Amino acid sequence: MAATKLLLTDFASTVNHVPSNYIRPISDRPNLADVQTSDDSIPVIDLQGLYGPNHSVIVHQIGQACQEYGFLQVKNHGVPEAMIHNMLSLAREFFRLPESQRLKNFSDDPSKANRLSTSFNVKTEKVANWRDFLRLHCLPLEDHVPEWPSNPPSFRKVVAEYCTSVRGLTLRLLEAISESLGLKRDHIDKTLSKHDDVPGLQVLINGKWVAVNPIPNTFIINIGDQMQVISNDRYKSVLHRAVVNCEKERMSIPTFYCPSPDAVIGPAEELIDDENPAVYRNFTYAEYYEKFWNRGLATECCLDMFKASNA
Repeated sequence: MAATKLLLTDFASTVNHVPSNYIRPISDRPNLADVQTSDDSIPVIDLQGLYGPNHSVIVHQIGQACQEYGFLQVKNHGVPEAMIHNMLSLAREFFRLPESQRLKNFSDDPSKANRLSTSFNVKTEKVANWRDFLRLHCLPLEDHVPEWPSNPPSFRKVVAEYCTSVRGLTLRLLEAISESLGLKRDHIDKTLSKHDDVPGLQVLINGKWVAVNPIPNTFIINIGDQMQVISNDRYKSVLHRAVVNCEKERMSIPTFYCPSPDAVIGPAEELIDDENPAVYRNFTYAEYYEKFWNRGLATECCLDMFKASNA
């Protein structure tokens, strides 16, 4: 019975052991005894005064976090608490819909803009990941909303409002990160995500895995690979992972702010000189995206394929 189910959500409750295709080699499993835990594992930055007298201080804090951690958390970010609550509630409601309703959105094609699927890339991976996901392209809304699920009935309205609000936060962060590098405000793209209150995210910092404890009403920011390239390695995209909780499901709503497929990504010219030559060659985001999905999660760093020394 379990083998006929397309989604983890539908077969997990029917089995009394983890299926073999989900079991990783011992060498690939996280050693939780070595994971460091701390209330201040990554910096928490208050954005309340970003456009006030403390502007330069906050920009410096953001730049320092990007350089030292590659991750940060932000509070007083401008996304209403009620909106976040509604989005998390809607996500849980969607994944609890009857199987027949959810499967209307299923696809295992990574190139499909809006799809429900499982694991990471079921066509290429050898070991499956214990997760289901719903991926939605959001902007421009008028192009993508008609392709989104129509059930629950409030889905499109709630998600569209959330996307609009989070995009505003994204643009504010983009400006601040760009300023911290001495670049024009519109130079950067990055990754932003929202999680529920179930721990699971871990970040590799200075060779040690560090658990990120969720703080209510904050967003966790992962600056991502494109930032590392544009900053010419000043800022770093760090390895991160999520571990399952044996007692409670974990819900994550990541928002990816991505360039257009034909956008050319490369180190900012202002950050290249004789002492700091370009670390990466220029490439299109479409080229990066293809390699990212095809490589799966086995290779540590996708950016190695774009280094100037490999050109």
